Amino acid sequence: MIEAKELRQALSNFATGITIVTTQDDRQQPIGVTASSFNSVSLTPPLVLWSIAKSAYSYASFAQAEHFAVHVLGADQAALSDRFARASTDKFAGLDTARGVGDVPLLHGCLAHFECATEHRYEGGDHMIIVGRVLKLSLAERQCDPLLFFKGRYATLDGSDQAA
Repeated sequence: MIEAKELRQALSNFATGITIVTTQDDRQQPIGVTASSFNSVSLTPPLVLWSIAKSAYSYASFAQAEHFAVHVLGADQAALSDRFARASTDKFAGLDTARGVGDVPLLHGCLAHFECATEHRYEGGDHMIIVGRVLKLSLAERQCDPLLFFKGRYATLDGSDQAA
């Protein structure tokens, strides 16, 4: 039997980009979570997926959300990633945001964001896999390396670690 700790250690050898996924709850309050489980699914139709732990504070909101936005973070946005990785109720305090498709909150300054309608939800063990149809996207005008996660830490394209 494969132990969870061993699996996590092996998976940490796969570098991933870091995103923040946002939606709103049933009271129209902004909700967001840091996620490294973002992937493209299909170009035609335009589909992406991500997954959320069933134990996550915001799980219920994402499990019911009709729309969400995925924000791709730049290397200079580790503090924003940390902010949305914590379990708290007001991650948006003091942030300047816009509203996107389905009235979901959009964060400024990200490398790209994908505004999606929830297309499918799948059980995935201790996670739910959420597939979204991309309805709108935007690319940043600024040039910046992506924020990466590798071996349990933030990393850069040049291989140097950033403090996590």
